[in-house]
Amino acid sequence: MPKEQRKDRGEAVRITTAATSRNADIAARQRRYLLSMSLRSACFVGAVAAALAGLDWLWPFLIAGALVLPYIAVVLANVQATRAEGFALQEAAYGAPQLGSGAPREPEVGPHAR
Repeated sequence: MPKEQRKDRGEAVRITTAATSRNADIAARQRRYLLSMSLRSACFVGAVAAALAGLDWLWPFLIAGALVLPYIAVVLANVQATRAEGFALQEAAYGAPQLGSGAPREPEVGPHAR
């Protein structure tokens, strides 16, 4: 492939549906968990600030979010990465040969000839 046609210079071509490495998967899970728990902390701080500011309608929503976010954080942290990015295997019967036997065939005659 010529150099000018290749757009993704830094990324290797993926030819498999194998999952990412275990270390990369754990790092991604840790980032998701940290983000969710940071949002939970922000909900608690926001709820206290809203209560002190007299916003009686806002702080219950923030407290509810702070109570629900740990469950969501744990569920998201336990989700494993998968490789389903549109790469589909060909449908084929198992055991069916892909190539012929190599023996010469009779030429086809008639309207269905190739």
